[in-house]
Amino acid sequence: MRIEVTRDPREFAERAEGFLAARLERNVLATVLDGVLGSSGHRAGSANDAQPASRAVFAVGSDAITGEIVAAALRTPPWAMLAAGFDGHQDAAELVKLWLDQDAQLSELGAETRTAAALTQAWRARTGGTTDCASREALHSLTVVVDPARPAAGRLRQATDDDRALLVEWEIRFGTESGHGRHGQAEATVARRLAFGRQFVWDDGGATSTVAHNVEIAGAVRIGPVYTPPEFRNRGYASAAVAALSRLLLERGAQRCMLFTDLDNPTSNRIYASLGYVRFADWERHRLLR
Repeated sequence: MRIEVTRDPREFAERAEGFLAARLERNVLATVLDGVLGSSGHRAGSANDAQPASRAVFAVGSDAITGEIVAAALRTPPWAMLAAGFDGHQDAAELVKLWLDQDAQLSELGAETRTAAALTQAWRARTGGTTDCASREALHSLTVVVDPARPAAGRLRQATDDDRALLVEWEIRFGTESGHGRHGQAEATVARRLAFGRQFVWDDGGATSTVAHNVEIAGAVRIGPVYTPPEFRNRGYASAAVAALSRLLLERGAQRCMLFTDLDNPTSNRIYASLGYVRFADWERHRLLR
């Protein structure tokens, strides 16, 4: 494999977009790239969460004989590196070496299980540091919605500017509980979703739960985050919101919906399975420690 690192999002997109769109497992990389292109002006009107293009780092891995792209990675600080296809130990070692020359502050990565194992081993060998698995997640997809067995009171509605302050608070709380958040990004994240109509709330006499979605890539739309504050849990609000949003997205033309679930949370995995979501891959997030 030939590996090349760049900071040019347009160059990376020209080479890697087809690879990222080809498999549902790579959707998260594709949606982050869409956000980078939107924030940098390369894709005007991008509706995905914008990402800071000026600090982003990208890598592609191509077949040494055919030149076909077979691996890709990207990072938009302060978020984790996301990678796909760097499964071999030699390829992972070369990626880590080249990456650290451009991004010495790398401290977290996310990838499917096999890629994550190769990259964390390469990180430890290269830096002498340690790694810690911060979360193990399952990827699920859905093409037909199954209605919740016990419908929740209320309805799904698109979030409005009147919901902004509450949604920022919930974004911070979600980040704290899940370990995925960056509190300093909460206001900007919510603002972007509201601007492009990609955040919804379940309303039962007021907002009781929230669900958002990302841009459609190759017919697939990734749903998340989903958050219900503790005082409104165990009433079916999140299940109802995800089911209603999934149905809406399919009606609007998406071929399938997908989402991530925490494997340490059997309740959420059971709930989404009951709605028609089927697990198709696993994903890990690792902290890289020196």
